[in-house]
Amino acid sequence: MSGTSEGPRQAFHAHESIFIGGEWVSATGGAPFDVIDATTEEVMGRVPRGSEADVDRAVKAARGAFPGWSALPPAERGAFLREAAGVLKARADTLADLVSREVGMPRKLALPVQVLLPLGNLGTFAKRVAEMPFEQELGSSLLLREPIGVVGAITPWNYPRHQVVAKVGAALAAGCTVVVKPSEVAPLTAFALAKAFREVGLPPGVFNLVSGDGAGAGEALVAHPDVDMVTFTGSTGAGRRVSEVAARTIKRVHLELGGKSANIILDDADLGAAVKAGVKNCFLNGGQTCSAWTRMLVPADKRDEAVAVAKQVAESFTVGDPFDGGTRLGPMVSAAQRDRVQGYVTKGVEEGATLVTGGAEAPEGQPRGYFVQPTVYADVTPDMTL
Repeated sequence: MSGTSEGPRQAFHAHESIFIGGEWVSATGGAPFDVIDATTEEVMGRVPRGSEADVDRAVKAARGAFPGWSALPPAERGAFLREAAGVLKARADTLADLVSREVGMPRKLALPVQVLLPLGNLGTFAKRVAEMPFEQELGSSLLLREPIGVVGAITPWNYPRHQVVAKVGAALAAGCTVVVKPSEVAPLTAFALAKAFREVGLPPGVFNLVSGDGAGAGEALVAHPDVDMVTFTGSTGAGRRVSEVAARTIKRVHLELGGKSANIILDDADLGAAVKAGVKNCFLNGGQTCSAWTRMLVPADKRDEAVAVAKQVAESFTVGDPFDGGTRLGPMVSAAQRDRVQGYVTKGVEEGATLVTGGAEAPEGQPRGYFVQPTVYADVTPDMTL
């Protein structure tokens, strides 16, 4: 699968079961989801389609495991996280291959960013929970920090490993039990986490995994009356729906939604360095990043200089296969995402912005794969869609 003569694309990752109550069980939602390699457009894996009934089983398992898990000493909870991180670290190369294929991030970045950083976070959760005062006397008052209960975690496709670990690691450390619904576009590394937890002997029901789409498994998880909190990362539109559905049962909600991140460069900045940093941040992970600096504002009298630097930096991003060492920009995660981005590029031309470099056409030499040219526009006004 990784580091073999067969190459990283030879493996097919078929998961026939979801993870509930410490066991791999059959899903009941119908036809499974194909997972597509973003570079080749070929099916690289398959995951089950979870149903409302599957979510109900998972929530019941999490509810049943909550009393025992929450009563476990914090240091012991942290020890499970530390052990799972060790198991996953031994498989880091395989996990990086998975993310590069699913999401399109260059492999040389996927390992440190998408795999090793989240594993470091698991270790941090383990350390912090052992040190955290769950009970404190403050004057004549007693402060208690208590786990909220069952957490429903719905994660996105752009950082599939990181976001699952961020939500699950914190919740388990605090003493909560979890049901995870990963994005159906990039779900494979979530299954690797389930396997690791089973290997280290995590008590049954503490971690549960139900793959599925937002309208099916996702909505059922948010609506379930025995879920005490929902944490969701994704689009603003989907976040609104999560809030609406969760409000019916007055559960806690944590949302991390989309935005249009502004990069404001002031008069006294080193313009060349600032513009270079901005463009590089913009194109990290193909721009599929919450911290991508996609909207650059510069002093009007430095407009031409900024445009020239941005053009030069954008054109230095080599587009290609994520497994090629020279690639700096891989494909978008899916056909839908590629078409959406290309639609915005086309809209920029139609609405009168100045196309500095790039465009809506597929990059040269990329007849397949969900590739988009690194593109820069200038003279974008507040009334334009961009």
